Amino acid sequence: MDLIKDLPKVTKVLLIINIAMFILASLYPSINQVLALHYFESSLFSPHQIVSHIFMHSGLTHLFFNMYALVVFGGILEKQLSSKKFTFLYFFSAIGAFSLHMGIIWYEVSNIPADMLNLIQTEGAEIIANGQNYTDDLLGKLNAKYNGAMVGASGAIMGLLAGFAILFPNAKLGIIFIPIPVKAKYFIPIYMIIELFLGVSEFQWDNIAHFAHIGGAVFGFFLLFIWKKNGEINSKSRPVNENRVM
Repeated sequence: MDLIKDLPKVTKVLLIINIAMFILASLYPSINQVLALHYFESSLFSPHQIVSHIFMHSGLTHLFFNMYALVVFGGILEKQLSSKKFTFLYFFSAIGAFSLHMGIIWYEVSNIPADMLNLIQTEGAEIIANGQNYTDDLLGKLNAKYNGAMVGASGAIMGLLAGFAILFPNAKLGIIFIPIPVKAKYFIPIYMIIELFLGVSEFQWDNIAHFAHIGGAVFGFFLLFIWKKNGEINSKSRPVNENRVM
């Protein structure tokens, strides 16, 4: 409870908004389709989703791990960077997640045969909105990308993790279920390699937007790298103890 109580203001506000939106979506499930992010050429897309999807989560586990990481890393980063810089980092990373996620879908859509694309564009959104999809594996997978939804703060959180690794490269991160702590400067590259492998593999059981995670981490990494290089960050880093993050 002391960890929550001592959170700086922006981190605390983000935590409250995410939890409140999860409760609201649980009470009124219909808003999930409206606030979740859809591919920009889908009829289900609206501009507000670029922001709203960041505060939506697919389930309690999804929310818990993102908010746990926000509390653990967000508090440290906001105190180190200032509330203004931390806020910019959070949403800049979210933009990175959005951009790469959309870019990957656009690339895949550009290679879809015209007749298949026309089918997805004319009836795919309605099928998805009704909670269904095509029985054909390829068509179903493409429709899920074109008209399906993405939710979560994971892209922004990955930006925080990457930023943390820039500021505290030698901080040891204890990972739940893995007893050996890993330094942040090693953890992030290893995690990104795993994300890339899973994103390219597209396993049938995997519905995670891995490229969004990568986009958030890349944007967060380079933003903190530039700030640090330009001397825009306090060089006297606060001491960081080992954290359990996943």
